[in-house]
Amino acid sequence: MPYVESAVRGPQIVAAARAVLIRDGVAKTSLRAVASEAGIPLGTLQHVFPSKQRLLQAVIEQVVDDISEVLRSAADTESGLAHAIAQGLRNFWSTLVEGHRGLQVLQYELVTHALRTPGLEDLARMQYRRYAEVVQQWCTEAADRSHERSAVPYDRLARVLVAAVDGLILQQVSDPDGARSEQDLEAVVQMLVALAAPSPR
Repeated sequence: MPYVESAVRGPQIVAAARAVLIRDGVAKTSLRAVASEAGIPLGTLQHVFPSKQRLLQAVIEQVVDDISEVLRSAADTESGLAHAIAQGLRNFWSTLVEGHRGLQVLQYELVTHALRTPGLEDLARMQYRRYAEVVQQWCTEAADRSHERSAVPYDRLARVLVAAVDGLILQQVSDPDGARSEQDLEAVVQMLVALAAPSPR
């Protein structure tokens, strides 16, 4: 097999690892299974990721990047804070939750794994901080563009939004019901808009 740089192999291996993790779960995923999924020798994988922990760290970082990017692009910040909250949540839900149960289960499994693994605890903290930072950014941007203010600090609004959606996702993957989740999401939107209580500056 021709030599391929680690920078090229890395994304290929992480993509294969995500597929295996979604299919088999963290506990049952082995480096050998990931190598097979990626179509490369085990030794090639171990050259890039010497241990399962290193590979899981890369997967966690990529999942956080992907979800953060969807959060970043989900909101319409041109029409005020209330609209940004509502549209951002609806777009996020339709893009990354509906039809993506495996990804969401994997996300929770990776968080639990990071919290239980010495040396990886910061990854779980980083994950939720990143999500909140992205939401805070588009809430602030939406309010600034419409010359509005929020009744609560934007960092608190963002943390509450992330926590509320996190709970809805966990409920949906545990007890799937699309119609119920859609109604509950709208209730969360209303609660968050009421919490923010946007007003003119």
